Amino acid sequence: MTIQWFPGHMAKARREVTEKLKLVDIIFELVDARLPLSSRNPMIDQVIQQKPRLIILNKMDMADDAETKKWIRYFEDQGTRAVAINSLEGKGLQLVTKASKEILAEKWDRMIAKGIKPRAIRAMIVGIPNVGKSTLINRLSKKSLAKTGNMPGVTKAQQWIKVGKEIELLDTPGILWPKFEDPEIGFKLAVTGAIKDSVIQMQELAVYSLNFLEQRYPERLLERYGIEQVDEEIVETFDKIGKRRRCLTNDGEVDYEMTAEIIVRDIRNQHLGKITFDYKDEMITEDEA
Repeated sequence: MTIQWFPGHMAKARREVTEKLKLVDIIFELVDARLPLSSRNPMIDQVIQQKPRLIILNKMDMADDAETKKWIRYFEDQGTRAVAINSLEGKGLQLVTKASKEILAEKWDRMIAKGIKPRAIRAMIVGIPNVGKSTLINRLSKKSLAKTGNMPGVTKAQQWIKVGKEIELLDTPGILWPKFEDPEIGFKLAVTGAIKDSVIQMQELAVYSLNFLEQRYPERLLERYGIEQVDEEIVETFDKIGKRRRCLTNDGEVDYEMTAEIIVRDIRNQHLGKITFDYKDEMITEDEA
């Protein structure tokens, strides 16, 4: 499955991010804790260049805790601060403000030395669609100022939002890159909801998901669907799950589309527990770590 999804408003958003970069002190790069590497947009590095950055791993409640810790260590070993949060429940938000102050401490000290009174930190929040930017903003500001929605592409324009007296946030629409060179990245983004379901093949996505679960979380897979094994022919596993979940056509045949939707929905709704799709030790070699 080759996924290409680059709506016009995303191209515009990239230009606006570039234009507004000089107005901010720091970049908040929001990523999905379930795929900390795959949910990073390589364009962001090109756009923000050397601007101070804090990587925020959101949805930590949905990700494998051990893997999240590995990724935070990895980013910090690369010289970029990282924190994990759950913006939906407001967990870990104090880490965002604390880390921002520490990252900008030298700049603020220089301002004080020049007799300039430090102002609120101006931050730009960037990330791919559906990673939770609007939810984070609303939690930080304690108001429903940013639109939220459980689908990509909700935020369409930039806006400044005050977060108490310490931070001013510039929200931006989610930005995906035009084409995923690695097809697996497309699958990972699709199964976690970063790409609209209308542009993907649900059965292909379910096949990817079953293969991944068999490799990484086999016990959960077998327990969830009450099966003894994942068959070599994946269609046979589809048949078993479809029959157990009563996903049948009027003729009594397995409805593969309905079965696929159940599998993907189960992952998104955490019915298979905390799952991380980016395994740090697989994706990062010792030379890169």
